[in-house]
Amino acid sequence: MRTDIFARLDREPEPPKIEPPRMSRHRIALFGGTLAFYLAIVVAVLMGSWLVTLDWKVMLFRPYQQWPGIHAFLDYYVVLGQRGPTAVMVACWLGWRSWRQHTLRPLLTLGASLLLLNLTVGAVKLGLGRLGPHYATQIGSAELFAGGDIFPSGHTANAVVTWGILAYLATTPRARRYLSAVSAVVSLGVGLTTVYLGTHWLSDVLLGWAAGLLILLGLPWVEPLITRTEEWIFAVREQLRARRRTAPPVPVAAGAPQAVPLRQPDSGGGAGESPVLKPVATGGRPAASAPAAPAAGTRQRAHTPHMVRSERTPVTPVGSRRPPHADRTPRGGTSPARPVAGG
Repeated sequence: MRTDIFARLDREPEPPKIEPPRMSRHRIALFGGTLAFYLAIVVAVLMGSWLVTLDWKVMLFRPYQQWPGIHAFLDYYVVLGQRGPTAVMVACWLGWRSWRQHTLRPLLTLGASLLLLNLTVGAVKLGLGRLGPHYATQIGSAELFAGGDIFPSGHTANAVVTWGILAYLATTPRARRYLSAVSAVVSLGVGLTTVYLGTHWLSDVLLGWAAGLLILLGLPWVEPLITRTEEWIFAVREQLRARRRTAPPVPVAAGAPQAVPLRQPDSGGGAGESPVLKPVATGGRPAASAPAAPAAGTRQRAHTPHMVRSERTPVTPVGSRRPPHADRTPRGGTSPARPVAGG
């Protein structure tokens, strides 16, 4: 009996599955409010408003110099917002869930969310080209269109999406509430950590939170595409399995060397006759010298290929080859008594 952990997990009942979230009125209202906040941040930075002034005040305050004791810890904590390590960790967990629940939806949802994140955040980063605090050239300037790529904060947006997808895919309402709280704390901490380290402006972090939240709120619109993709992948898998089960034998190329089996002698020959070899077709083609099938009740000796003298079976004739002689007696017989000369 198996006693390992996998055997115990196989006996456990699968958790109840929750239907994918739908775009309800409440969700649409949240999406619209987050989008308005997103656009307001972009406009405020473009116009050089009070938000840009606040960015400079926080940067000149230099938080990493005010609290140097936590610098080492935050250097590791900010890794929770890096796309590579976090994507690998979350993908491993969702891959385990996909295997347990026999569905590809968790992995496909993660892939779709990361793809949308890269496209939307990357386009704004390259379009606005904002420089970071360490590369700023003019005090009070928004540092836009200068070849940078930090607005919005990619660490912050990635933390919101990567850890928030766990709450989005939760299988129970209780797990969804707990995971939502954990993902919110992690994403808030990652965003503030980038401000502490001086790698992002405060407005970068605000826009990163909004960008990640927009991805999570808009995922229900992508659910039909995820479902169709999963069905297509399973259909392709079944086709490949059916093709393997009904695969024809591999044809042998004409003229390729083949092993010819030993041909059995004809059992119909009489005593003293040499064995008759039956022609065997090779290479998938009928033998050229194969005779027609004999009629029922008749015996026909198969054609024997020509053999040299050394290959022929020697046949010993019965009796002696010497001609008979009147004065000799056959071997083994009793010879007559001969007269003895002399007295």
